Amino acid sequence: MLELLNGFVVELRNAGLPVSLTENLDAMEAVQHIPIEDRDAFKYALGATLIKNHAHWRSFETVFEVYFSLRGPEYKIGEDGTTDIDEMWREMQEAQQQGEGQGAGGMEGMTPEEIAQMLMQALMNGDQAMMRAMAKQSVKRFAGMEPGRPVGGTYYLYRTLRNLDLDGMLDKMMEASREEAPDDLTSLEERLEREEYQDRIEKFKGEIEAEIRRRLVADRGAEAMAKTLRKPLPEDVEFMHASRDEMSSLKKALQPLTRKLAARLARKRKHGRKGPLDFRNTVRHSLSYGGVPAEPKFKYPRPAKPELMVVADISGSVAAFARFTLMLVYAISGQFSKVRSFVFIDGIDEVTDYFKATEDITEAIHRVNTEADVVWVDGHSDYGHAFEVFWDRYGKDVGPKTTVLLLGDARNNYHASQSWVVKEIQHKARHVYWLNPEPKSYWNTGDSIVGEYGTYTDGVYECRNLRQLEGFVEKLA
Repeated sequence: MLELLNGFVVELRNAGLPVSLTENLDAMEAVQHIPIEDRDAFKYALGATLIKNHAHWRSFETVFEVYFSLRGPEYKIGEDGTTDIDEMWREMQEAQQQGEGQGAGGMEGMTPEEIAQMLMQALMNGDQAMMRAMAKQSVKRFAGMEPGRPVGGTYYLYRTLRNLDLDGMLDKMMEASREEAPDDLTSLEERLEREEYQDRIEKFKGEIEAEIRRRLVADRGAEAMAKTLRKPLPEDVEFMHASRDEMSSLKKALQPLTRKLAARLARKRKHGRKGPLDFRNTVRHSLSYGGVPAEPKFKYPRPAKPELMVVADISGSVAAFARFTLMLVYAISGQFSKVRSFVFIDGIDEVTDYFKATEDITEAIHRVNTEADVVWVDGHSDYGHAFEVFWDRYGKDVGPKTTVLLLGDARNNYHASQSWVVKEIQHKARHVYWLNPEPKSYWNTGDSIVGEYGTYTDGVYECRNLRQLEGFVEKLA
């Protein structure tokens, strides 16, 4: 058990979860006070001691299901090769065929229609035990799993679900509900019934995934499967390659991140380093010690909040990066004296008022994407033209208190760079930074000219995910 727990903690760290030595020791202590055979208690004891962020729970759960997939009475299979589903099927067959003299076979002898009938009955009754047993036997019969075969679980899941035809199951269940109801179902009742059945079907799919995972772990080992199933944490998901589900996770992770970051920046300002010696204040306080300066007094610096101008490319795949950066900046806008935002493709437009008009940042971002006038000719990125227009219209507003933040991959479609604009901005502004969502290995390849612009900035930073973006914003304020 100790070796298994150590491997479990190592995999959590490999997945990116911050698990300290103290938390590891707390987990070891916690599991001594719970019944090991109670799988749920064991799981939540480990979760309570090892997880500090709700956004990390999904990754923790995946690793837990891999490392402890063989534990628990729900996975036990009878020594005679039969399972609970066979017994249930025999009982149902005997009840339906009393007096007919027909024998009842096990799962192996069931036709696809009989399997569908039995599954539909289990789903309509919400019978968890039957659904769990059906999932086990469905994987055994339809997945076609072979020992040592280098195939991922997604393929086996697809084969199993294709044979079960769960897509048509929902309509059949709704039709059966209408027939069984004494009166016609109202629209509300029908909607609630449909949502309940959909939830049961999703839970059944989860049981199938768990069974496939259990068999793969038994065949390949926990470490190999954990590595295969490892997914990045929300803060490590790359903006430019995120799926729809990952985008949703990013949005959920952004709000707690902004609260934490705002509190950290406020604390950083409040408890800054001491300034130079305050001679007059020191002498004044020395009078209580008979003129001896026993307690030196210092001047505390009062750092001014910077003004911020964000100039963001919202074309193509970098649009997601710009969207999350704008959301993060405006969520902590209290740490800046003024925030102005500009978006561009080959034309440029100021969108500051979109954020002032509403407290819902998501709504403001939607307006940016749909209403901003950012197309000049053909809607392909032209950094040079956009920067020229920015300098002509808004260059006079850049001053010594202004920090300018340029967002984009600097892929200019081989247009003129007009890098002199960035040079002029650097001469007038307090700082100029460039954030690039592409890996450094892609910089200055193809039509990327980030190096040409970066010469006139105070730094070009790789910001591919929320973790890197958080680190930069903390430095910025």
